[in-house]
Amino acid sequence: MTPERSDPAVPTATYRLQLQPEFPFPAAAAAVPYLASLGVSHLHLSPVLEAVPGSAHGYDVVDHARVREELGGEEGLRALARTAREHGLGLVVDIVPNHMAMAPRHNRALWEVLREGPKSPCARWFDIDWEAQGGQVLLPVLGHPLGSEIEHLEVDGNLLRYYDHVFPLREGTEELPLPQLLDAQWYRPVWWRLARTELNYRRFFSISELIGVRVEDPEVFEATHAKILGLLHEGVIDGLRIDHPDGLADPDAYLLRLHEATGGRWTVVEKILADGEPLPASWPVAGTTGYDALRQVDGLFADPAGAGELLGQYRRFAAPQTDRGGHWEATVRRAAYKVLTHELAAETDRLTRVASRLCDLSPDPALRDRAPWALRTALQELLVRLEVYRPYASGDAARVVTEEAAAEARLAFVVPEEAGAVDVVRDLVLGRHGDGPGHVEFRNRFAQTSSALRAKSVEDTAFYRYVPLLSATEVGGNPGSPAVSPEDFHAYCARVQRDWPVSGTVVSTHDTKRSADVRAALAVLTECPQRWADVLAEVTRTGEGVPDAQLAWAAWQTVFGLGQADTERIQGALLKHVREAGLYTSWTEQEPAYEEAVAAFVASGPCGTAGEHVTGLRSRLEPHIRANLLGTALVHLTMPGVPDIYQGTESEYRALVDPDNRRPVRFPPENPGAKEALTRAALGLRARRPDVFGDSATYAPLAAEGPAAAHCVAFTRSGEVLTAVTRLSLRLAEAGGWRDTLLPLPPGRWADVLAPEREFTGHTRVEELFEGLPVVLLERVG
Repeated sequence: MTPERSDPAVPTATYRLQLQPEFPFPAAAAAVPYLASLGVSHLHLSPVLEAVPGSAHGYDVVDHARVREELGGEEGLRALARTAREHGLGLVVDIVPNHMAMAPRHNRALWEVLREGPKSPCARWFDIDWEAQGGQVLLPVLGHPLGSEIEHLEVDGNLLRYYDHVFPLREGTEELPLPQLLDAQWYRPVWWRLARTELNYRRFFSISELIGVRVEDPEVFEATHAKILGLLHEGVIDGLRIDHPDGLADPDAYLLRLHEATGGRWTVVEKILADGEPLPASWPVAGTTGYDALRQVDGLFADPAGAGELLGQYRRFAAPQTDRGGHWEATVRRAAYKVLTHELAAETDRLTRVASRLCDLSPDPALRDRAPWALRTALQELLVRLEVYRPYASGDAARVVTEEAAAEARLAFVVPEEAGAVDVVRDLVLGRHGDGPGHVEFRNRFAQTSSALRAKSVEDTAFYRYVPLLSATEVGGNPGSPAVSPEDFHAYCARVQRDWPVSGTVVSTHDTKRSADVRAALAVLTECPQRWADVLAEVTRTGEGVPDAQLAWAAWQTVFGLGQADTERIQGALLKHVREAGLYTSWTEQEPAYEEAVAAFVASGPCGTAGEHVTGLRSRLEPHIRANLLGTALVHLTMPGVPDIYQGTESEYRALVDPDNRRPVRFPPENPGAKEALTRAALGLRARRPDVFGDSATYAPLAAEGPAAAHCVAFTRSGEVLTAVTRLSLRLAEAGGWRDTLLPLPPGRWADVLAPEREFTGHTRVEELFEGLPVVLLERVG
């Protein structure tokens, strides 16, 4: 595919819209005049291709060749693009290359594979292990073992029906008795619980309803990207967000192929970076979607000393076991072992089979006589020690799968010779035993499994077990070290401006577990850990009705962060919390008595009369919450990168984990307030002076002087725009306020963008700068 345009526009700011049947293209078009007035340059749309009917998110794609009819179809998308263009806006679209919906009745490519087997032209689309399970694709759809469900399987002509499920029958098998008919298919309906250990297709993490796509195959790439690329080249859409590139066999090759096919359009990748981990320099993208920025901005407003005190209070209150929520690293390690042996057992089995086959067939005697159990143990011990999502072909895998990790992994073996399996596995990962197809497959599957493991063990398990500060348990975050110093923040911004100046930045998304404004409130607790502990002691004095203390701590923090809200929203979020944590109940092994106790506790405690003590504390801390909220917003909107504003977050927006954060919002918001005015001012400035913020811009920290200098974080962009925010305002107030603290402004006259009549020059009293708000945005006017 050859690009038609070679000079794509880079957004100055994007606005994320969650499309769904309740909010289709026409509704988005109706919001365009308002969104354009905010000052963004592009709308950022959730996936637009055909998805499972009724899908509220669109990541369960069933047909890459069609724009989703429930949203208004292709004409609806084109109409939205025209409306956007009329108001000076472009479109960025989220695409999902890693997986499709495992929904045969809607997914025609999958339907053909289930009917025709590995010889189907579409068989190459899907990552299926045809050598496992007797060459049948396992479909984990039965509610109980087959013997209990076979009477509900019905042959209907050339179809097999099971309740709402419909499957094609292999030609010529329609007249067979049912047991023989099932054996004759290219698939096998099985009890859903077998997915954990027996599944023979790659999934999205551990979600069996999403099947992995082999987009590394050029033909599959062409077929799955033709519609999106056509819309790009016609100018209907302008840029792309790439969902979960870490699930792909070879992200390096995929991104290069995509870059060539798009002609270099602005593209960001949903890559979750660990602290200190760089984005691969060879990737031809604008940068990440911005979770690395979220971690830096959040950390800036957390007090490191107070976070340590809060951790101590949490341990005294909840008394968690060390590896079940008491210590971060130990909690992650235990969660990783559990995920590998439970949720990802099938993926571990497949990886073990590939390694065992390579060893059995190797001409190198050093690889022979390696028992599958030893290879499996070596794989598990290495995988749980990875501190990033995965290695890449373009990087040095030895820096990911380290010798230090290998030394620890060997300790899992009693017999030293058996511990040699660790070196065999590590050398296979590092490519030291060859580059044949089997070796490449092993390296790819190891990387894919490690990324799924990291996501499931950290984000979807440990984040719900280790809960001293809920605002730190966020995508890309580091709950073990939640605070970021101003010096480290400035160093991060300087690197972004130098290396990835038009990377995406976010503070709220459809995947954040709490919106930025909820996290901003929670961060204040690091400034008053004793006050928080005192309130909890008051509301939990009797201890009645508390299912477990870790859950109670998280529940009270949830109410503090959200403020007064309906019980149903908080119960829903906390039910998800305890199932993800998997300590006393889970998604697949539910404990109704415990879950009922959680719901009753939430209703009578945090959402009951006792909850008023917590919301009362929140009210008393409101000025400091406001400082964090506005500071987070302004830093996000003016730091290096392209800010993405999640729907509704231009004004104060309090939301919990999905689906709570995916509810439709009103345009314009009912109560815009100071945050909306600040957002408008910053976005308007970015739109008016893009050169000040773009790839040729500069970033420079600005240090305050005086007794409270540490509480003022400031920086300039290209010497023309200045951002200053208040950091740790409660500690500031307790220390006596700003007093004689000064901010030495660069030469020239500087006007307040929100109040242009306010001008400043030279060494300016910080107290005067923050006279009306705890933040200020200045523009050089002379």
